[in-house]
Amino acid sequence: MFNPSRDQVRQFFVDAWRKHKAGEVQTPLESMAVDWIAEHPEYHADLERPDALTADYPVESGRTNPFLHLSMHLAIAEQLSIDHPHGIRAAYERLAARTDRHQAIHEIMECLGQVVWEAQRLGTPLDSEAYIELIRQRAG
Repeated sequence: MFNPSRDQVRQFFVDAWRKHKAGEVQTPLESMAVDWIAEHPEYHADLERPDALTADYPVESGRTNPFLHLSMHLAIAEQLSIDHPHGIRAAYERLAARTDRHQAIHEIMECLGQVVWEAQRLGTPLDSEAYIELIRQRAG
């Protein structure tokens, strides 16, 4: 299983954005990442900072960590592509019909953040059933 470090994740997004801006060839995953980066212009400067690989985003600053946020976008896109946990794609479609594609992903992201926080707090594996149930509740 691939488990990139914080530095590797940050380098991936910085490189993908740099390649995009330079018109260089990108991998399919980099291209997907650039699509999400494009939808978040508020993160462009963060990806271009000389200290992008070491910058901190403490909760107290009131800023979202762009690397975490973009990573969650990619994780959810993968979950939707394989419909895992089962039912996530149908719930996403219901959410997207009420709002839009991007807002629907953000709704799912809130659920993912909640179950990840809970798993970390309890020192347990992520509860996929609780995750999909939270999403279904939001989807109605």
